[in-house]
Amino acid sequence: PLQKFDSKFKFLEVFMFNPKSDYALNKLDQDAIVCPSVTGVHTRLTREDFDTEEEFCFWKAFSDGDYQDTEAAGRSYYDKCVSLGTAQKIAAQSAEDDFFFPLLSSSQKQQKNSLLQQIKVMLTDIQYRRLWMLCVEEKSVDLIAALEGVSPRAIYLSIAKAKEIIVNNL
Repeated sequence: PLQKFDSKFKFLEVFMFNPKSDYALNKLDQDAIVCPSVTGVHTRLTREDFDTEEEFCFWKAFSDGDYQDTEAAGRSYYDKCVSLGTAQKIAAQSAEDDFFFPLLSSSQKQQKNSLLQQIKVMLTDIQYRRLWMLCVEEKSVDLIAALEGVSPRAIYLSIAKAKEIIVNNL
């Protein structure tokens, strides 16, 4: 099936893709070729990096096609996900949250909030932020390290220490 997205999107395909995949990042950035580096951080090759517009367009089309073929090879899993366009537009709670949240008693809500506050008090701001990015935002250790400009080992040790503090104090 075909569906037209916002005018800034030049493609009409409706496939189910992981919105954080290399294909999605590359496809949505029409002004650059987006590819992962050896460190896991994504690199953007823009039009200015090429000698001619034709050369950029050739390699952009090639990379889009190559990523699409790679992504399509694992489609059986992603066929059950929301579309790339939809995933970008929504920032809502999960269906489970919508269903179970009203069922929680006020005391359970207070316990959850109290627990979060206890954890926040136990940890340094850096540990809490890193643990939040890993557990809630589902960012990888490598990505957190790149965002903070430190080594992945430093992130790993910080998060490991935070988890140890939580386990020993709760």
